[in-house]
Amino acid sequence: MTRPHPFVAAAAIAVAMAASACSPTFDWREFSVQGTELGVAFPCRPDRHVREVRLGERRLSMQMLVCAAGGSTFAVSFVDVPDPAALAAVMTDLRAAAIGNVRGQRPTTVPFQLKGMQASAQAVRVSVEGRLPDGAKVAEHAVWFARGLRVYQATVIGAAPGAAEVEAFLAGLKFPA
Repeated sequence: MTRPHPFVAAAAIAVAMAASACSPTFDWREFSVQGTELGVAFPCRPDRHVREVRLGERRLSMQMLVCAAGGSTFAVSFVDVPDPAALAAVMTDLRAAAIGNVRGQRPTTVPFQLKGMQASAQAVRVSVEGRLPDGAKVAEHAVWFARGLRVYQATVIGAAPGAAEVEAFLAGLKFPA
């Protein structure tokens, strides 16, 4: 999947904003992910969380911005990887954990590109259906990519996330020019 032209990305956000203009459910606004160069458009005001994650033999600190709107949760998280040789493995482990957390079956995976990210075969977009621990059906849409020694994950998860909102969220990811 290639990164849309800036006009297409702006149009996707505008369409999502217009579609939700009649309702305060989605209040799109741009945020800078603190401590990074990544910008993102969230449909609600995100909360910041930090937690330790175990990925294979690695223990890493994961920082997250998360908010919920329209029955879906929108999140951007990142981990700093101390060893450049481990970037691909960390992306693969994060992807496996995300799919495993929803007990996902038959994920659809396509390459993902974002202007300013590092080229990597592990930079992908995944769509998968699964179940939450309480048994509720869930759909997850996520991307993984890296810049420098930082691996990012952006996720939309919910019972039935709207396609326009998923596309607007992913199109809102950007690094400075």
